[in-house]
Amino acid sequence: MMINLTDMKTVRSILGRHGFHFSKKLGQNFLIDPSVCPRIAEEGNAAAGYGVLEIGPGIGTLTQQLALRAEKVTSVELDQRLLPILEETVGEFENLHILHGDILQFDVPQLLEQEFAGLHVAVCANLPYYITTPILMHLLESGANIDSITVMVQKEVAEKLQAPVGTRNSGAITAAVNYYGTVEMLFTVPRDSFLPPPNVDSAVIRIDVQKRYADQTRDPQHFFSMLKHGFSQRRKTLVNALSATMHYEKPVLLEALHAMELPETVRMENLTMEQLVELSNRLSGATAEKV
Repeated sequence: MMINLTDMKTVRSILGRHGFHFSKKLGQNFLIDPSVCPRIAEEGNAAAGYGVLEIGPGIGTLTQQLALRAEKVTSVELDQRLLPILEETVGEFENLHILHGDILQFDVPQLLEQEFAGLHVAVCANLPYYITTPILMHLLESGANIDSITVMVQKEVAEKLQAPVGTRNSGAITAAVNYYGTVEMLFTVPRDSFLPPPNVDSAVIRIDVQKRYADQTRDPQHFFSMLKHGFSQRRKTLVNALSATMHYEKPVLLEALHAMELPETVRMENLTMEQLVELSNRLSGATAEKV
């Protein structure tokens, strides 16, 4: 019989029996709202024909729902103290493989080939908030064949990720994620859905990986460097920001803006995704210090 991991009394009993204490350093907050994990699994492509990579299974609340639906689930857990708990809570699932380690240290394409050969692949995770961006970019930049990434993040981060590129709420991470796919905020999750409750509300987003701008970008390394440096000086005009950080001569930058029919006072945050790609393509062959 499957253990009810959304019952607080049951969860506290399991954690107490294993002598487990929450780690603030690892950003541990376990989902206890019974409606959330089934919905993440349903909307995160956990289904027949799919292998699901789960990052940070915790005590296994989401893991259960993924394993009930997907062909196979591989869960990567950093905290060794949780391994015996997971053996108790989800050890019954024959289609589940739990790995101990840091996902940032894994070769993602190799891991997926090893675990999910012949299957479509989706990623589902309730990520520690302090490491959301590094994990997302590690997955996307790996070039792994992933259909979708469905993750729980801070509501504020979700709003930034799904903001249209070129609007005030967007940033470098918005453009970086949009380079690889489309972002949709699926639903919000109040803070009292967790044990212990975090200080912020959360939201679940899905990135449908399409790599839609990869073929249009002449030099991806330059594109991401331009994003990093241009958005680091948001209050400056694009010309002043890139001349200061990437050491372009201002006439080179102005020539590119004129060719794109953009005003000389435009800021990086005002450019759409298409304009960012075009600007990078125009500048990537120009002379600038390699940053």
